[in-house]
Amino acid sequence: MAGNAGNAGNAGNAGNAGNVANAGSGGGGWIFPDRVDLPFITETGVSTNRTTVTEFPDRSWTPDWYAWRLLAEFAIHGGWSSITVAAPNANTAAEIDTLVTMAKDERADALGEIFAQNEEFLSYFMALLNVTPNSHPNTCRVIATASLIALQVAMHWKGYHKRPRPSQICPALLPPIQVPGHASYPSGHATQAHLIARCLKLVLPASVQPMADDLTVLAGRIARNRQIAGLHYQSDTDAGVGLAGDIYTILINKTSVPSFDALITAAQGEWP
Repeated sequence: MAGNAGNAGNAGNAGNAGNVANAGSGGGGWIFPDRVDLPFITETGVSTNRTTVTEFPDRSWTPDWYAWRLLAEFAIHGGWSSITVAAPNANTAAEIDTLVTMAKDERADALGEIFAQNEEFLSYFMALLNVTPNSHPNTCRVIATASLIALQVAMHWKGYHKRPRPSQICPALLPPIQVPGHASYPSGHATQAHLIARCLKLVLPASVQPMADDLTVLAGRIARNRQIAGLHYQSDTDAGVGLAGDIYTILINKTSVPSFDALITAAQGEWP
């Protein structure tokens, strides 16, 4: 036990007692300001200032919330119930064999985009066009609106056909991300991406029309990444592309969704 006497050397730490001086204002420690964190409204005179604003301005609607307004109009007046998505006419076993090959040969290289595009992929279209909600607010609203409307219609048909996910039939596909909690057919990503591409082509002026092909290629890449991940069959993607075309036909009918036609015109005005 005598060996513990060596710990007596720790008594030297008693010198740290000098730090108690930091508790006061003259010890060289932290100094806290006397100002109390009162809200700005307590500043003299500001609480009585009022503007003459009478309604929430259209320009203040962010693209994602603006899209909900047009979705409601589309759902009520768009006539989308006339769209028909036939049952998948495909050899599921052969399609899964193809997905197995894609997983082996392509998944490692595609993982980055698979992860990034799982939660959102609208930013890819924005980056391709070099637009932001500040620089091209109406163009970004077109992107968000097309995405939301496509998702709503796709979900309806997913619930109708109830096709199992590829990994539910071949568990070894083991997608690197969580399998979405809804049916497989048609592909929502394919429907959304291809409808976005179609709608953006209405917006772009002739001076940047060469980018139109890029939009289609990007949409195809986004959809294919879902197959590489083992989340969708090729026939899911094909059905999504076709569904995007059907929705587009409704949207470009000026009488079906008038607000969308006005949005396209506003977006066109953002491009020289």
